[in-house]
Amino acid sequence: MARGAAGKRSTAGSGGGSRILRIIAGKWRGRKLQFPDLEGIRPTPDRVRETLFNWLAPHIHEARCLDLFAGSGAVGLEALSRGAREVVMVEREARAVSYLRDTGRLLGSEGLTVNQGDALRYLQGPATPFDIVFLDPPFRQNLLVTCLQGLMADNWLSAGALIYIEVEKELGELELPGGWELLKHKISGQVAYHLIQTP
Repeated sequence: MARGAAGKRSTAGSGGGSRILRIIAGKWRGRKLQFPDLEGIRPTPDRVRETLFNWLAPHIHEARCLDLFAGSGAVGLEALSRGAREVVMVEREARAVSYLRDTGRLLGSEGLTVNQGDALRYLQGPATPFDIVFLDPPFRQNLLVTCLQGLMADNWLSAGALIYIEVEKELGELELPGGWELLKHKISGQVAYHLIQTP
C-alpha cells in the first residue's frame, strides 16, 4: 500500500525511477511488477502481506474487496491472485492510477476496477457491500475514524465483513464500534496491523 490524503502515506521517495513489487502466492505467484517510485507510495511488506493473507485464507476465495488507499496495489493484487472475485481500488495519485490500470491489463485481470479520487469522497458515493476492506490511511492525518464512520454510514459492508487496518503503532489500542471484533493483531516495526470482523 502507500499514502497521500487518498493515496498512501509518505516515505522517502524522489518521484523518479521505479520500484519492484512481488506477488507472493496464487495464480500470479512470483510475478514481479515495476511501479513508479512516487513519494507516498509504500507497498505493504512481503512478510506483512503473507501474515495478512494467512489470516484471510478461509475468506478470500470469491470475496468482493475494497482497497481504499491502493498505492502500489500490493494488497489488492495479492487478493486477486489468491482468488478474490473482485477488487475495487481507490487511489488519488494519477501516475499510480495509470500504473494500476496498466498492471490489471498486463495480468489479464477481469476482476480489477481502479477509481481515481479521494477515498473519503468515494465513501460518500453510491454504496455496494464488500466482503473485505483494506484500510491503510495516511499516517498521522487522523483519517481512520472518519473512514470507519464512512463504511458504517451506508451499505458498504456485507454481513460479517472483514476489515484489515494498517496504522502507526503509536495509536495504540483501536476503539471499535459496538459489535465489531478484533480477530488478529500484530506489530511490525512502526506499523500496527489488525483484522476486524463486523457484525
